[in-house]
Amino acid sequence: MGDRVAIVSVAQSPGAESKDNFYDQAYRAARECLDKAGLGREDVDTVVSASSDIFHGGISCANAYYWDTTGAFLKNASRQDGESLFAFMYAVMRIMTGQYETALVISLCKGSENPPNDACTLMFADPFYQRDVGLTETVAAALQMNLYMERYGVTREQCAAVAAKNLGNALKNPYAHRKGKYTVSDILRSPTLADPLTELQAAPKSEGMLAMLLAGEAKARKLTDKPVWFKGYGSSLDTYTLGDRDLLRGELTRAAKRAYDMAGIKNPKEGIDVAEICEPYAFQELLWSEDLGFCGAGEGGKFLESGATQIGGSLPINPSGGVLANNPYVSRGLQRLIEATLQLRGEAGEHQVPKSVKTALAHGTHGFAGQCHAVAIIGR
Repeated sequence: MGDRVAIVSVAQSPGAESKDNFYDQAYRAARECLDKAGLGREDVDTVVSASSDIFHGGISCANAYYWDTTGAFLKNASRQDGESLFAFMYAVMRIMTGQYETALVISLCKGSENPPNDACTLMFADPFYQRDVGLTETVAAALQMNLYMERYGVTREQCAAVAAKNLGNALKNPYAHRKGKYTVSDILRSPTLADPLTELQAAPKSEGMLAMLLAGEAKARKLTDKPVWFKGYGSSLDTYTLGDRDLLRGELTRAAKRAYDMAGIKNPKEGIDVAEICEPYAFQELLWSEDLGFCGAGEGGKFLESGATQIGGSLPINPSGGVLANNPYVSRGLQRLIEATLQLRGEAGEHQVPKSVKTALAHGTHGFAGQCHAVAIIGR
């Protein structure tokens, strides 16, 4: 087995709609990432991509389409479809085998050319019993939000405050798609999608061409003076049918424990300096914060109100604006990891948190009401 694995360089495209074609956008992200490390594509040993063929890509056999423009031409390469943090872990493991020194992880989603996200997520549902009743990711999230408020007394205002915080943070992020100075009342008065969810509490449909170069320890120290080290990872998948699950006791707790154990973190509230959480719906940042061990069950709203999750708080969450500000569906987990990497390097620009960041968490989720979760821990 190889030694430690580091993130060497990262690149991402803006989330707003672009008239540039898929090919050019993907090329620029991969090229920028390699240029930062001073490498050509011939220097990359393996490539792992995260993309979607039909639902979020509109391209049959997606990796056959973009391999050459992203550096994987005639290379040992592979593709993952779903949560892009899986592609990251796949690349880490390839380096840890000792067979590869470098790996390029790419995640590609051109949201402006895709159908509405819920038109895609309708296809996730069981085709015989659930699809005909219109079960989508947003409908599932609305059911989850209602249960969350009823069981724990969390208020609509606390949920909306997440969106106000994150969209405000996004004003300082040049890559963010949706941003603005909103009050809690503004969030609640936006059009209703599925009660109690309103439009500004749901993530937009964004672009997202991302690239990340990984390397084994010896190679990484030659390529950068700011290596960000892989420390831990965990993932877990819940049962398929929504009605068979307790929507407030999902698999994130299990995924997080695996990542914390690998990273040697005993108390996540003290061991994590900044967290980038995948919150397609505002209330989920509160719920996922509880599952990640940052606060107790039902305490996510009070944790937010304490100011702890603000950029200047004790545990900043989504200083980039999170998925509410930028939602390239397939790429959003890897984007959380890129933003966490920038925080560790002190390169996040105006949305850099003011305290010293030594350990960061990135989270990705996929499927109805958080059916699948992945957690990655990285550090200096």
